[in-house]
Amino acid sequence: MGLLDNKRALIVGVANNRSIAWGIAQAMHREGAALAFTYQNEKLRSRVEKLAAEVNSEITVPCDVADDRQIQSVFEHLRDYWDGLDILVHSVAYAPKGQLEGEYLKNVTREGFLMAHEISSYSFAALGDAARTMMQGRHGAMLTLSYIGAVRAMPNYNVMGVAKASLEANVRYMAASLGPTGIRVNAISAGPIRTLAASGITGMRDFLNHVERVSPLRRNVTITEVGNVASFLCSDHASAITGEITYVDGGFNAIGMA
Repeated sequence: MGLLDNKRALIVGVANNRSIAWGIAQAMHREGAALAFTYQNEKLRSRVEKLAAEVNSEITVPCDVADDRQIQSVFEHLRDYWDGLDILVHSVAYAPKGQLEGEYLKNVTREGFLMAHEISSYSFAALGDAARTMMQGRHGAMLTLSYIGAVRAMPNYNVMGVAKASLEANVRYMAASLGPTGIRVNAISAGPIRTLAASGITGMRDFLNHVERVSPLRRNVTITEVGNVASFLCSDHASAITGEITYVDGGFNAIGMA
């Protein structure tokens, strides 16, 4: 018996086989969940379809989270396959590259600020609202991905840290909004991982080296470890957990000085 037997999960944000979303998809597949995936555009379609096939899924749907019509169409498409949805995983974040380097105030722009918040935070609320009808009465779970830059100033993380702080507040407000219907909402704050998204942050290698040197476990985490925690948080074993930010970072968040 797997933690997620008979569960149906939509994974939003798989870009390649190194992405955190893919680690979550693999773990959920191992635990028995049936999976569906979105892809941002035609350029990524074949890549996501190949990954979906690896976990026995034939359901892939286009979704640019900046377009409300595409968000709605995702769930219209899902109804052709499923009569309900148990899990929504949101692993989407973006800020223009120039925003993720140097001094925050010298680089942040109105356009970059708005885009980072729209894609990285608002999209979770938009997807959650669109998904709630399919998740009614199923004790469903929604999950997103954050980073410690939401609560601490990190070099070069800049406006993305502000957007992640918004996302973490979003988790709490969504949990309060959806809790009466039995839907839980949580986030994982993962340690730095070498992903395509992370490569856009100047100095990411320094982040990784620092965490490996000073975290209690003296190593970085993997997408598999994040996936394992995601599977638990979206399972019935976590039925009383909502509105939480769970750190999966080798204990780095607990260190004040090394």
